[in-house]
Amino acid sequence: MPDKVAPAERQVLKNVKATDNDKEAVQLKKELGLLDGVAIIVGIIVGAGIFVSPKGVLRNSGSVGQALIVWIFSGLLSLIGALCYAELGTMIPKSGGDYAYISDAFGPLPAFLYLWVALFILVPTGNAITALTFAQYILQPVWPGCVPPYEAVRLLAAVITCLLTAINCYNVKWATRVQDIFTGTKIFALVIIMVAGLWWLSMGHTENFHHPMDGTNTQPGYIALAVYSGLFSYSGWNYLNFVTEELKDPYKNLPKAICISLPLVTVIYVLANVAYFVVLTQDEILASHAVAVTFGDKLLGVMSWIIPFFVACSTFGALNGAIFASSRLFFVGARNGHLPAAIALINVRNLTPMPSLIFLCIITLALLIIEDVYVLINYVSFVEALFTTLSVSGLLWLRYKSPDRERPIKVSILLPIIFFVICAFLVTFPCYVSPWEVGVGVIIILSGIPVYWVFIRWNKKPKWLVRTSHNFNMICAKLFMCVQEEKSD
Repeated sequence: MPDKVAPAERQVLKNVKATDNDKEAVQLKKELGLLDGVAIIVGIIVGAGIFVSPKGVLRNSGSVGQALIVWIFSGLLSLIGALCYAELGTMIPKSGGDYAYISDAFGPLPAFLYLWVALFILVPTGNAITALTFAQYILQPVWPGCVPPYEAVRLLAAVITCLLTAINCYNVKWATRVQDIFTGTKIFALVIIMVAGLWWLSMGHTENFHHPMDGTNTQPGYIALAVYSGLFSYSGWNYLNFVTEELKDPYKNLPKAICISLPLVTVIYVLANVAYFVVLTQDEILASHAVAVTFGDKLLGVMSWIIPFFVACSTFGALNGAIFASSRLFFVGARNGHLPAAIALINVRNLTPMPSLIFLCIITLALLIIEDVYVLINYVSFVEALFTTLSVSGLLWLRYKSPDRERPIKVSILLPIIFFVICAFLVTFPCYVSPWEVGVGVIIILSGIPVYWVFIRWNKKPKWLVRTSHNFNMICAKLFMCVQEEKSD
């Protein structure tokens, strides 16, 4: 399966490169500035979660007061994790995020298992659900008072996934401009919610905060599940690490983007939840399928249509950012020989990882065929937390193993220790509350081991398998006008 492009294949591609008259090396370009970095982090974090699913935090917390504590805690935990990743990202300045860090710290097998789960479950599932959410909110006005037909939702989700993939294939600057615009749009939507909620509060509507801690759930397992729900809405804080090689001056811009983005998102999320809790009762929130829409219907009157519109804009931007960043993860995995070499090819005209983007699009479209894609979320939350714990434990291990290694950014040792302990808690306690989901997650991870030994470690592969891989690489190279990345001196 994975193999390097043979010299004969490079010879075939020389004419393609020559006709392009491009004096630059064929490699991913450093086109992302600080604003783009902030837009990627904020744009991916602020997806549908804050508009749709704050009830998950409230359900497992049991009270308004504890729910707000969980939102603040989740933001602080994400900031600590992002700072740890800033050290990892500048110490190991490679695209690929967790994959690159786990590989450097623990070797190829754990890194491949992360790539395996991310490739078929984590990334495409998140993208599919984001696309479906976008389609549902765009189509809602066409079917007022009822749920849009699922076939129409799936079709529109597939179309928007293909459109954004095409934009990312064509031009990196186009993709980042889309990200910048829609990040601004979703922040504007949350500002509307915050201002409306504070206006309602200033009118004396404080009844929902008279007994904020009533009903608080103190069981550790449910606290962990509440934090899971909060972290789901903060997920994406590590995606800028996937594109480190395309970031201008990453030693400065990576930590700056993190330090701007995470506090900004935390403040916005907490104030938005305060607005929800001021306007809506606990029962109304728990009964709602989309808290922001219920909020708009109750408070904004004839202007309530703007909330579904902004939710759609938010998910559009989040999907664009996820496609852009996660495609680099698979590009790096293929470059290291853990995926077919065709996925590590770069288009000679646009200098984008076109095969990786198209491959990710195909898997996402395949998941859209599944009747209930949402059920996969229950299985991957544990897996994602497990590999995040593994990444930060890699930071601690490298501090011990390579103390003299160059670290342009070096955080206090307390931060990775705190983050590791909390992540270990989040990984362990749900085993008692949701053993089935945890068990399925472990099975998904372990299923990658035989794949690794057969396709990666097995040196004496059958000739037909090598030949098939070679032909696949050649077809992709010619079809998408791609070559292997050139290393500049």
